[in-house]
Amino acid sequence: MNTIRTCLLALAGAAILSGCSTLSKDVAGPTVISFDHGATDTLVELGLEDKILAVPKTGLPDYLGELADDRPDAGNLKTPDLDVVADVAPDLVLVTGRQGDSLEALEEIVQVQDVSLLGDDYREAVQVRVLGLATLYGLYNEADEDLRELWDFVDQQRAGIAGNPQVVVVTHNDGNFSLRDEAVVFQLLDLEQPPVPEGVESVTRGTRVFTPVTPEVLSDMAPEHLFVVDRSAAIGAGALDADQLRSDLAAVGGADIRVTVLSPRLWYLSGGGLQSVRLQVEEIVDAL
Repeated sequence: MNTIRTCLLALAGAAILSGCSTLSKDVAGPTVISFDHGATDTLVELGLEDKILAVPKTGLPDYLGELADDRPDAGNLKTPDLDVVADVAPDLVLVTGRQGDSLEALEEIVQVQDVSLLGDDYREAVQVRVLGLATLYGLYNEADEDLRELWDFVDQQRAGIAGNPQVVVVTHNDGNFSLRDEAVVFQLLDLEQPPVPEGVESVTRGTRVFTPVTPEVLSDMAPEHLFVVDRSAAIGAGALDADQLRSDLAAVGGADIRVTVLSPRLWYLSGGGLQSVRLQVEEIVDAL
């Protein structure tokens, strides 16, 4: 079955999305299994949790935990349980690039909709995805209002940040760290990263580019605050020892750097939804 690629992927803005909605509020809209937690929390925020027939329970963030209580387990984000998908038989499965290895198999048994965030403008990408999902249920106007409230909240939080703190965000993976260009931090909250020291080089793995850093490099960058997205903890591979990291930083002159380990599953496995964006902004502002 071919992947459905309709108005949800349009980047032409709200007018196009509004124009492609053929649903009225008395139309139920599709039942789904979502393999993107940001899309899931958007559906929940719109009051559509009854349309979610199963959830990938492995790695499910705490803020979505109640969804697992009375729904089948659809596997995990990278490896959907195809038997569960076939048995539950939703009208639609929501996917992103994470499910690339399983996409062909999914398309053989169910209609599939790509809900990836597209483009370099994070706010616009979230806007397009939220409105596209809402359009499937005739809830464009409701989602538009929810988005206005979300962006007002983000702008208020940004305005309340004292001074111009320099921050660094890194991903932790099995004892290693790499710089993370986190859109919530650097686009939505408009925080600044200090310059990367000369000699620090990025590496390419497949289509992804990483900039590995050490405590010495982080100390040289000297941010006021270091935020850690713990990939290892998010995937169940062992959490970062934050006290050891602080000790390592102090040993190389970075004792003044404040370290916050962010909620692993929220930041590594979720994001880009009506609930997750708010939660992420709150977590950064509270830490600052």
